[in-house]
Amino acid sequence: MAGLRDAEMWRAADGGRVECYLCAHRCVIADGKRGVCDTRLNQGGRLKALTWGQVVAANVDPIEKKPLYHFLPGSKSYSIATHGCNFKCEFCQNWQISQVSGDVSAGRDTPPEAVVNEAFRSGCRSVSYTYTEPTMFFEYAMACGRLAHERGLRNCFVTNGYQTPETVAAMTGVVDAANVDIKAFNDDFYRKLCKARLQPALDSVKAMVAAGVWVEVTTLLIPRHNDREDELKALAEWLAAVSPDLPWHVSRYHPDYQFDRAPATPPETVFRAAEIGRAAGLRYVYAGNLRAGEWECTRCPSCQQVVIRRDGFWVEEMKLKGACCAKCGAKVAGVME
Repeated sequence: MAGLRDAEMWRAADGGRVECYLCAHRCVIADGKRGVCDTRLNQGGRLKALTWGQVVAANVDPIEKKPLYHFLPGSKSYSIATHGCNFKCEFCQNWQISQVSGDVSAGRDTPPEAVVNEAFRSGCRSVSYTYTEPTMFFEYAMACGRLAHERGLRNCFVTNGYQTPETVAAMTGVVDAANVDIKAFNDDFYRKLCKARLQPALDSVKAMVAAGVWVEVTTLLIPRHNDREDELKALAEWLAAVSPDLPWHVSRYHPDYQFDRAPATPPETVFRAAEIGRAAGLRYVYAGNLRAGEWECTRCPSCQQVVIRRDGFWVEEMKLKGACCAKCGAKVAGVME
């Protein structure tokens, strides 16, 4: 089978079953069956990863598209995915490749060397594992990531944050930055719309920050489902308690996939959420999926000078000396060089 490789992050269980501890579902899988993600197979009492090297999307993106605004701003990132996800979000924006189930057609067979070579050829400074859930192609991402480091490139995960503590530990030293989707600040939302839970994602944010991974958080605002002001305030305060330097991207939703129970998010809702984040003590709050003007720009936390001016995903102007404000010299959080 194309893409079939030995998996990591599992242990044997009774009766020929295996326990996968790659993600917080911690699936116990019978022989011949797959986990929730549909990308890991128990084959004769051994866990196999089904999508190793099977790339279904590969693009050169601005790093701001991840979105990562404080990690090598203005640079390009070579962005790849295989199919699959451990969430079943009814509103998924990349459902054509993430919500594939059963027997699927393999992607394009792409060894790690080809990924890193193409990243270099296209002038990228990083490789991003994105579009679907990169934890589901963990073994392949780590192989690419280690080789990328040998060549001086950085590695970024765009993720739902559903890793186990064991997986976060295994990522440490390979993954340099992550944008984590915190989809709501209530567990009912996660259980009903994502078939998952909130707490593991929160735990992963804290664990990644503690491990030295540069973390930014995105929340897609869905009208009447996760956009109540009290919920947004509670989330913003939780993020600020982790670190006031943790950037928060609040993004506009548009109807997609199986979810048609909410209209596109009004821009004023997105801007109000950004204001709530700033009032909660977050120093870097951004509005996404719409033309947001000043809410796309990075300001110095000390003198409030605009130090990175953006138009959409594009950096138009940077007023930094290294990682510091060119006007007052204050440090701007992130990995700027």
